[in-house]
Amino acid sequence: MDSFWGNIFRNRESEEDSLYAILKRIPIFRSLKNREVRAVERILHQRDYQPGEIVFQQGNPGVGMYIIHSGNVEVIFEPTGQVLAELSDGEFFGELGLIDESPRSATVVAKSDCKLFGFFQSDLRDLIDRNPRLGVKIVMQLVSTIGERLKRSNEQVQELRSELYVLNQKEHTTELSDG
Repeated sequence: MDSFWGNIFRNRESEEDSLYAILKRIPIFRSLKNREVRAVERILHQRDYQPGEIVFQQGNPGVGMYIIHSGNVEVIFEPTGQVLAELSDGEFFGELGLIDESPRSATVVAKSDCKLFGFFQSDLRDLIDRNPRLGVKIVMQLVSTIGERLKRSNEQVQELRSELYVLNQKEHTTELSDG
């Protein structure tokens, strides 16, 4: 195909920005074959969010994960209003919602205009029924991803405990010297 016709028939999104390319970079889908990624791509749900719009609220039951095609979201811990993270193009969140419906641990709010794709428990269950091999691949990668995040969280908790211990020791030492 010459360059003229190639430009006419080329997808309007650049290959780098395509949903397919984004999925291939996400750990949960990285090991999938091309046709398997396309199968996942077909079952995702697109939704656009306006700045300030809530994607999900802390405490609500988890029902699935979200993939950011474009835009920025903030992950906010409600009791304090602390921004835990800011996520953007190609990143994902809420993946634990694919496994169970435990309450969301934070609120996610669109910081800019966002195009998100949802992958929900019901989609994963249907996929497992239709294509068990693909479903198991996704679940295994999902468990691995959640495990990695849990390890990082545990490391952060240990670091905070160490810092707290040092602060308590300094406070105790100061009290003894003042006493």
